[in-house]
Amino acid sequence: MSEWQKTSCVLCFNNCGLEVITEGSKIVKVRGEKENPRSQGYLCRKGANIPYFQNNPERLRFPLKRVGDRFERISWDQALDEIADKLKETSQAHGPRSLAYMGGGGQGCHFEAAFGLRFLNGLGSRNHYSPLAQELTGFFWVSGKAYGRQNMHLFPDTKDSDFLVFWGANPMVSHDIPNAPVVLRNKKKEPGFLLAVVDPRVSETAKLADIHLRLRPGTDALLFKAMIKILLTEGLVAKDYVAAHVNGFEAIRNWFDDVDVEENCRICGLETNAVREFTRLFATRKTALRSDLGILMGRHSTLSSYLELILIALTGRIGAKGGNVFLGHLMPMGSDTPEDDPRTWKTVATNIPLIMGVFPPNVMPEEINNDNPDRIRALIVSGSNPLRSYADTKAYEKAFKKLDLLITIEVAMSETAVLSHYVLPARTGYEKWDGTFFQWGYPDYYFDMRRPVVQPDGEQLEEAHIYVKLAERLGMIPEYPSKLRELAKDRLSFGLALMQYIRANPKVEPWLPYILAKTLGEELGSPNLSALWGLLARFPMMHPEDVARAGYKVTPLTGEEIFREILKKPGGVKIGSIDPENNLALLKTPDKNIHIHFPEMETWVREVTPAAEKIQLENRDYPMILIAGNHMEMVANTIMRDPAWNEGKRPCTLRIHSKDAVELKINDRDLVVVETEAGSAQIEAEVTDSSYPGQVIIPHGFGLVHGGEPHGVNVNELAPAKHRDRFAGTPLHRYIPCRVRKA
Repeated sequence: MSEWQKTSCVLCFNNCGLEVITEGSKIVKVRGEKENPRSQGYLCRKGANIPYFQNNPERLRFPLKRVGDRFERISWDQALDEIADKLKETSQAHGPRSLAYMGGGGQGCHFEAAFGLRFLNGLGSRNHYSPLAQELTGFFWVSGKAYGRQNMHLFPDTKDSDFLVFWGANPMVSHDIPNAPVVLRNKKKEPGFLLAVVDPRVSETAKLADIHLRLRPGTDALLFKAMIKILLTEGLVAKDYVAAHVNGFEAIRNWFDDVDVEENCRICGLETNAVREFTRLFATRKTALRSDLGILMGRHSTLSSYLELILIALTGRIGAKGGNVFLGHLMPMGSDTPEDDPRTWKTVATNIPLIMGVFPPNVMPEEINNDNPDRIRALIVSGSNPLRSYADTKAYEKAFKKLDLLITIEVAMSETAVLSHYVLPARTGYEKWDGTFFQWGYPDYYFDMRRPVVQPDGEQLEEAHIYVKLAERLGMIPEYPSKLRELAKDRLSFGLALMQYIRANPKVEPWLPYILAKTLGEELGSPNLSALWGLLARFPMMHPEDVARAGYKVTPLTGEEIFREILKKPGGVKIGSIDPENNLALLKTPDKNIHIHFPEMETWVREVTPAAEKIQLENRDYPMILIAGNHMEMVANTIMRDPAWNEGKRPCTLRIHSKDAVELKINDRDLVVVETEAGSAQIEAEVTDSSYPGQVIIPHGFGLVHGGEPHGVNVNELAPAKHRDRFAGTPLHRYIPCRVRKA
């Protein structure tokens, strides 16, 4: 048995520090890493069960090829040769729009995206479908309009806030902020601090809250409008802040003239006085707001994100101490792709633009299953499982059967892999160097490059290595001086030679990760590690003030210094520090102001009225509302495939309010049938008053096939693909009309 080794969790975006003991390819013991500068020993139930992820008995070990109705083991050379040939044939016959990539690295391994996206672009395609667009693209679009870049996002300054508001968020189990249970319980001890939750459910966070606005499901936009109207009529707008930092207030002011606060609140199911008092607190305290899937995947998704922007802008909470702030980062999570830029692609069948460089997975079946000559015909799926992760499973199954080529790069034999033509085995986050670009620290921010702690038990490769080998076969990688490989033993000499080569050949710069992989990566034994070195080589010069505030002397060698620190210190190294006194200096708008007038949103804002919503909220055919998925300690998306980690628990039930259960004659543990426009499912009932009357909940991440048997219900079979945001295509998983009956 080995000694304790430091690593981090790959099961959610916080990537908390862990210590593990390993045996061969297995992890046998886990504990929280107390010295980790980000998580400081915090460990949730998911992280404690990481061995069930690493030790999955259904791991993929060798490349596989579909032959008829079965898979055959083949060599890496055969797999890569055949895949390269088929990609080339498809591109030549049907053009680059016929090729697509679905990946991005998941919760813990983002370096795959740097190579996968560059490979897609090298094929001439921009068809990147990402899990980010499953939830966040409307939010990204609003950010781009407001702050000047779609990859600029706000985060709550929890340390200095005295009024924390979670809207459609449940951080006590979803960890919307790092170490949420510890942080929130400690905040509750601060004199005068208030915690508020806006959510139909009595969530774990709502139970801790001082204020809980338990609004009717689907009425968030009405509540936002009521609060904005209250700001305007009660003189609660932060006039000096708005005059100095906000552009467009006068243009939108009259959009709220006709708002009837009392009627809005009535449809929301809330007391008007409670909403007024909540709004006053919001406007007068050091308020920080964190919204999540209740907004992002709810009715009027993009509109709600826009109204949220207006609310926090008019109350002066953007870039303010204790408010919502811009964070620092080594690498933004995506690119800025405004829809009015002629270079920004739109989907062929559904006409949705790239937002932050990605398309929503929700529309992919329609982009495959059509007769347009530019339809998607070949797809690479990497670290993703659309057959369980994305809306309308049946639509996906039908569409994938129409593909000429489906390649899955994955850790285990997923439901998507089962339908593929080729399945390529990837290393887990514990068998390779990898990390994430989620940076939630403020004002200090860190980077953690997870190192291998176990050896792979098979022929698994880093995803980056797979893309490099495919790119070589397709002749994509530009020629580079052979001396670069020779100089890789001395990174100082290597860096100087690389810089000279890039300056003389600027067109090769997009291929830098691949050139690094073939030179420095071979010396370091990891393409991912060489890509990190490349990022850090530029980082200090791009963010010199942040780096200096973090304690470094900024010179051309600072990137190498930080790289060495990361190699020496598993768990994370501070790489930068934002100036908390001048957060708004990070704005990228031409006038350095926050923009809140979006002319294209006026019609949508005005049409959300109590009368219109009353009609739309009533559905006689499907009178109840299904929340398709929610965070809880027994859910880890589709990453945890071995159901044994939840043995003895009730992880996948239909949670239903006791009032509804009585009316439908349903008892706890009865089998019930849930029906939506997309399909039906039979599931065990769990009677609980945490649910809102008329609302039922089924968690996500189940229906996974393990040992030949599905475990739990795949809620995406109940989610209609076309039930989505009108602009961004985000699936409205938090509001699916349904009906329920006893089986």
